Amino acid sequence: MRFAESRNTTRWIIIFISFLIISLILWNTYTFFQIFKNEERLKMKLFVNAQITIVNADENTDVELPLQIFSNNTSIPVVLILYDKVVSSKNVPNEILNDPKKIKGFLNKLKNENEPITFEYAPGKYQTLYYGNSALLNKLKYYPVALLLIIFLFGALIYNFYKSTKMATQNKLWAGMAKETAHQIGTPLSSLIGWIEILKTEDIDQSITTEIEKDVERLQTITDRFSKIGSVPVLESHDIVSETLNTYEYLQSRFSKQVEFTYHAPQQPLFAFINPTLHSWTIENLIKNAIDAMKGKGTLDIKIEQDSHHIKINVKDSGSGIPKNQFRTIFEPGFTTKKRGWGLGLSLTKRIVEEYHNGKIKVLHSEIGKGTTFQILYKTNSA
Repeated sequence: MRFAESRNTTRWIIIFISFLIISLILWNTYTFFQIFKNEERLKMKLFVNAQITIVNADENTDVELPLQIFSNNTSIPVVLILYDKVVSSKNVPNEILNDPKKIKGFLNKLKNENEPITFEYAPGKYQTLYYGNSALLNKLKYYPVALLLIIFLFGALIYNFYKSTKMATQNKLWAGMAKETAHQIGTPLSSLIGWIEILKTEDIDQSITTEIEKDVERLQTITDRFSKIGSVPVLESHDIVSETLNTYEYLQSRFSKQVEFTYHAPQQPLFAFINPTLHSWTIENLIKNAIDAMKGKGTLDIKIEQDSHHIKINVKDSGSGIPKNQFRTIFEPGFTTKKRGWGLGLSLTKRIVEEYHNGKIKVLHSEIGKGTTFQILYKTNSA
């Protein structure tokens, strides 16, 4: 417990430090942006002073420096306006200057980027300088967005790596626990088989030993199930109808008479590539889940049918129903609405059907207070 709390604290410290670093980078980027923006405005004020000098120049005025200021501007778009007409421009495409509509839109764009500078170049005469951001400033403006995108992608990569690593570790742990459980059950199971043989020699009602044998066989099946977790199961062509019926009949005889069981299936066999042990586990999980949803009282129907591509197994109950927003989350490990239980039944069922049998399982229909229908799809196999 202390290790888990320490690890959680460390994780939050790392998240806080990362957030702090990101905030500092974004703040510094914003500060640099404002500094560059102010420097460009100072350049434009020098540009204005140069313009005033050139306009008012005579034969004795030194215009070399103002002309250098004009020529050194190679990145900032500039438009000089007098009485709503373009007097001069710099770094502006000709197709914009020659089109009145385009130049009007372009001036509005420059105005949104920077406040125009209006200056008096002669007594009572004014010009207005419109200027935009340089290419460098525009790149710097989008840098925080690119930075956040990179951080987001990097975070998503770390999260996926952490999640996949955690899932792989959990899978190994569950597989190891399942195999160890199968091994532990095996020893008393062998002893029970021996005791059954002794009981057969005694003067005991044969039906009693027969039922005990069925339960022992069931334990053997459960042991076999657990031993297969974490291993790739062998899939062979089997009759879905008979395999499902075997599980159905066993469970029907062991649940309360308050549950009304019904079974509908074609008369002819329907073949699919399955592992009988794991398929039986799937049907058992769905039946038990249905009975839990009905709180041990109601109707439960299993229906098997076939179309051109799939064998469909529908398990329908008259239980409490499932909200539509939980149709997918009920298959996630740990999800449960019961006070007791680990929330692994439907998750395990989904894994058996989809990962081991290449099939599909879903909530076909559910209505609150009226019941739920689960559907399993297996690909057909002509045998």
